[in-house]
Amino acid sequence: MARLANDGSDPAQNLTSDAHGLPLADVIAVDALQGSKMLAGHTGSHRTVTGLNVMEVPDVLAWVKRNELLVTTGFPLLDSSRRLDVPRTEALVQGLYDAGAAGFAIKLGRYVDEVPESVVALADELGFPIVQIPEDVAFDDVLKDGYAALNTFQSRVLAQIDALHAALTLIVLEGGDLEQIAAEVSKVLDIGVIVTSTDGREWAGALSDELRASLEVSEFLDVSGRIRVERMRRSRPFGAGEIRALHVAASGTELARLVVVSEKRTLQATDVYALERAATVAALHITRLQAVVAVEGKYRGDFLRDVLTGRAESPQYVIEHAESLGWDIDRPLVVVVAELDPPGADEPVVSSRTRRGFQDRFAAAWRQVVERRGRSIAVADFSSQVVALLPVSPDGSDVVDVVEEALAAVRGDSGGGRRPFSAGISRVVAGVERLPDAYARAHKAVDVGRRMKGNSSTTYFDRLGVRRLLSQVEDQGELAEFVTEVLGPLADDTPAAADLRATLQVLLDVNLNVAEAARSQHFHYNTMRYRVTKLETILGRFSTDPQIRLDVAVALQILHMRE
Repeated sequence: MARLANDGSDPAQNLTSDAHGLPLADVIAVDALQGSKMLAGHTGSHRTVTGLNVMEVPDVLAWVKRNELLVTTGFPLLDSSRRLDVPRTEALVQGLYDAGAAGFAIKLGRYVDEVPESVVALADELGFPIVQIPEDVAFDDVLKDGYAALNTFQSRVLAQIDALHAALTLIVLEGGDLEQIAAEVSKVLDIGVIVTSTDGREWAGALSDELRASLEVSEFLDVSGRIRVERMRRSRPFGAGEIRALHVAASGTELARLVVVSEKRTLQATDVYALERAATVAALHITRLQAVVAVEGKYRGDFLRDVLTGRAESPQYVIEHAESLGWDIDRPLVVVVAELDPPGADEPVVSSRTRRGFQDRFAAAWRQVVERRGRSIAVADFSSQVVALLPVSPDGSDVVDVVEEALAAVRGDSGGGRRPFSAGISRVVAGVERLPDAYARAHKAVDVGRRMKGNSSTTYFDRLGVRRLLSQVEDQGELAEFVTEVLGPLADDTPAAADLRATLQVLLDVNLNVAEAARSQHFHYNTMRYRVTKLETILGRFSTDPQIRLDVAVALQILHMRE
């Protein structure tokens, strides 16, 4: 039975929903609406229709539901003189758009001769369709044919979704993986499917060679191979078709993205509904997988932490146990310690759960990048840092290439919500008994590097120079006392002292060339000479005494490390 606009609304009896509907262009093509034409809002012809409504009263907006096509003769829009009330009609179009209605269909000729230009202009501006339906069409035929088309469509959608859901559920119950889920969806819908992490790292995929080749040369793939899912918040053109990313979530937590690539056709509503069901099944599989990975990850992480902190048993036991985990740690290695940078002052405060999510995604990115190089490479999440033992040549000639390649792959183009991080790299070690020292040095390199260079730094322990030695001094009080003794009042935390220290550092950097130092700091030569005299009054004759100059340089480095 058709619902009129002045009927009460009972949600329990609303058989149509936003999830299952036809594009407006398909609805006005049903038999009863043959001969209809779009008068305005052509760009909205794709708007979803899930129901039809007949306008019988002027105050219809109170009863219009989202995605409904409102049909009228125009009679309720007439004023007391039996003329079309233009302001009321404009308000109706704006109200229907705001309410999310699919469109407005009007029968011209009996009560209303034409739609005013101002109403057409408003509809065009909003992209809200106004459709003229034939004068001889009966509304009961419109409702009958419209709902018949919607019911047929919904039945087809449900049948396809149920068939796909049954197949995917069977895959999950039989222990299948994401590759099989992606392959089944790709086969049923005849499209390319990729399951990625939330920041676009591919976990599984089902793409033809031709489709993957097209994707690799598109704007949607960065140099590290990451899919730029942040560019797919809505459907984007891809060849003659489209590419889009659907969220895979459970309990309000985003788990992954389902990226759909269709090069030859745009997706139909039925495809999208089936994909949403596939995303639900994928979420079920990922949730189960995450539980297993969490247990295995903690076990692996605890073991590697014991190895790197010197709490493990004999080297032979460590090697054998690592092999049982699939790791080869008895070869030349560098230890890489990577830590997420602290949030900036302008960033909003986030909850501990959100921060944990950042770390989980960071660790997952490292695991994926490292495992691509070889599953025998040890990598683990230490809660606040990720540690990887990257294999290198015995002479260490390829350390920079190996490390920088891994760091670049993890960072990518920093899209997809990835967080900046800093990394410290140990010297090359061979033998498990030397791993604790290597880990300590890599950890120290992260700390010193971030203080020296700021966030997003990469620091090699062997390149720290004198800072490498200073970082090994456990007694920080001794270092502070040395700085005070050498620099005197220049060690104070005041703007004046900092200004003179900056001049002193420039002088040391240019080998005490006063003219060059003056140019670097944009001072007059005589001003720089005055500053040199003032510095030597405080520090001693550092310009002629190499021992004083060495002490001053070391003290400045200590201050830089403490900043």
